[in-house]
Amino acid sequence: MAKSNLDIRFYSQIIDLLKAARQNVVQVVNQTMVVTYYEIGRMIVEEEQNGKERADYGRELLKGLSATLTKEFGRGYSVDNLENMRRFYLTYKKSETLSRISSESNSETASRKLKSSLPLKSFSAFQLSWSHYLILMRIDQDEERQFYEIEASKNHWSVRELQRQFDSELYARLVLSRNNKKVKELSEKGLIIEHPGDEKKTLIF
Repeated sequence: MAKSNLDIRFYSQIIDLLKAARQNVVQVVNQTMVVTYYEIGRMIVEEEQNGKERADYGRELLKGLSATLTKEFGRGYSVDNLENMRRFYLTYKKSETLSRISSESNSETASRKLKSSLPLKSFSAFQLSWSHYLILMRIDQDEERQFYEIEASKNHWSVRELQRQFDSELYARLVLSRNNKKVKELSEKGLIIEHPGDEKKTLIF
């Protein structure tokens, strides 16, 4: 029996719902992973500070932690990856971009987070994937890093697109065309389009 237009529309609605649900699951998983890595980075830094009287303590800590986590969870917890988590925390601990996680967090509250799921406010703190942040945290200048983070989130840039825009020196080119006040706005609000068509003109390279 041929499908009616009503049937096709109904099927399409269910398909759209399932696609949206899948996308939401992926987003929640990504955000949970990023927030968890931030917390791991914080805990590593605090533990290093407790053993700071030993110059080689930090490296030994990462090696031991890597071996333990790899045995428990498998791949993904090499010393280099743990160092990235540490660097992630150090890069973003004072940043206000996208309502960062409160710096008042401590080991006890971190433990509660991991036992009873992460709080909703943590999910609003980081909107991009871990792969995005691996690029962003290698940008030394705070204002430039915040600009790319805002633009990537606002425009749904893929990791490849973020890298492409950074390689094209988009921020540097925009800075050259703005005064100090407008440059500050770039790091706080991203690119503000004042006239239709401006965005396309700006992003052409």
